[in-house]
Amino acid sequence: MIARIWRGITLAEKADDYLDYLRETGLRDYAKTSGNRGVNVLRRVQGEHCEFLLVSLWESMDAVRAFAGENPDRSVYYPDDDQYLLDMEPLVRHYEVVGELSDPAALVAAIDKSGP
Repeated sequence: MIARIWRGITLAEKADDYLDYLRETGLRDYAKTSGNRGVNVLRRVQGEHCEFLLVSLWESMDAVRAFAGENPDRSVYYPDDDQYLLDMEPLVRHYEVVGELSDPAALVAAIDKSGP
């Protein structure tokens, strides 16, 4: 599985409107793309700015290409992004997902059973 990480910054006063716009554009396109395994949308307000971090999960780099095109390292932007984003970062980052902690209690129990 591949994690694709994109970052964008808006004015804090536009953060809610931008989140609505993301739902109509990029998040909708993620959901419609075969091989998408979900997305986490993170945001952090710092003073007058708001940083968004999208961590989308994909079955493979081929699935990422189905969304992003032949150059999957390039950011995907939509027509009205420039009304919200303060900077248009040209690149995203991709990571191979090598582990997941979805049930911490089960992990602790497994570790306890294996002993020291």
